[in-house]
Order: sequence, then C-alpha cells, then structure tokens
Amino acid sequence: MSPNPRPPRRGIFAWLRTSFLTGLVVVAPAALTIWLITGFVEFVDSRVVPLIPLRYLPEQLATLEIPGIGVVIALLFVLIVGWVAKGFIGRSLISWAEDIVARMPVIRSIYNAIKQIAETIFSQSNNSFSRACLVEYPRPGLWAVAFVSTETRGEVATKIGGEGLISVFLPTTPNPTSGFLLFVPEADVRMLDMSVEDAAKLIISAGLVAPDPDRPGQVTNRRRRA
Repeated sequence: MSPNPRPPRRGIFAWLRTSFLTGLVVVAPAALTIWLITGFVEFVDSRVVPLIPLRYLPEQLATLEIPGIGVVIALLFVLIVGWVAKGFIGRSLISWAEDIVARMPVIRSIYNAIKQIAETIFSQSNNSFSRACLVEYPRPGLWAVAFVSTETRGEVATKIGGEGLISVFLPTTPNPTSGFLLFVPEADVRMLDMSVEDAAKLIISAGLVAPDPDRPGQVTNRRRRA
C-alpha cells in the first residue's frame, strides 16, 4: 500500500457543479445590477414620458427612440425642485404642505418615515458613523462588529460618571438599520481598519463577505475560498 495515496479524482459532475457555482458568483451580481438599472430606467420612462407632449419629445425630432429620456427629465425636475426649495418661497410652500400632511393620521406616519430615511441617506452633513469597531457583546469573550457614533455627552455621561465613554451603535444581522445603542468605555473598544461600508457588507452578508486585509476597500467571498 502506497504511503502517500493519491486523492480520489473528482468526477465530471463535481467539476460541472464547481464551474457552474463559480460562474454563478461572477454572472449573478452583474446580471442583477443590469436588471435593476434597466428596470429602473424603463419604470421611470413609462411614468414620465406619457406626461410630456409629443412635439417636445426628442424622438419626434430625431425619429429615434432614446432610452432613459424619462430619467433625464425626472432628474431635471428634482434638480429644479431642490433649487426652488432652498429659497424662501420654496421653504414656505414646503412648510405649508407639511402642516397639511401632519393633520392626516395615516399619511403623516408614512410621510415622516420616508422623509427620515431620505434625510439619513442623502444628508450632506458629517453626522455619520466615523469608524467600525469591535465590542464584547452579549458577554465577555464574544465580539460583535459595531460603529462608533460619537463621544458620550450630556446626562448619560453624567449619570454614568465615567470619562472616555463613546457611543457605539451595534447593528443586527442581516438588517443593519436596527440594533442597540451602547455606551462603552473607549478602552474596551477595538478599532478596525476596515471602512464603515466594508463593515456594513460584513454584517449584511452574515460574515460571508469579508474585507481583504491586504487590499483595503476590497472584499472577499469566504464561500469561494472554501
């Protein structure tokens, strides 16, 4: 019996399965991205183009169908609304409209929720998470990925009576929009070199997509390595 037996050769079906899964990992993200972008463009075009008089459509001038013209018109409309909203008259109209919405029981809840999400996503201020970190949770010896918010101030810092406390947001998996607000001594927090975006990908994927420590900003699929 040979001391170093050769590993069993993989069959054709195993090779086909591995090749198919590898190709799926490469093709699926690109296909889904193209599908989402195409669906978004077609959706906006189908809603915006019918509102434009035929004589003003570029297709009537160039006798050529131009995909995405509805998206361009919608972007210009949003740009004009934003320009008007920054002025005094625009702010007054928005305040008047929001007062009316605030009197509608169901609509105000939906509007306020969507408005809060939009302000959080598109806010241009620096009120965002500064760094990703590790904290011991739910007990010592177990570590969880979290985000550093700011230094703990106000009544919370006074009541706790400790210095060097930082506010940390501990998100849940796979939905990082919910989680826990923790006030932790800075000495008990381990800062990470990965970006906040990479940490969010790690949380959303339940650890399957991890940042590459040798290539900052790059992520690796742990399944592919397995």
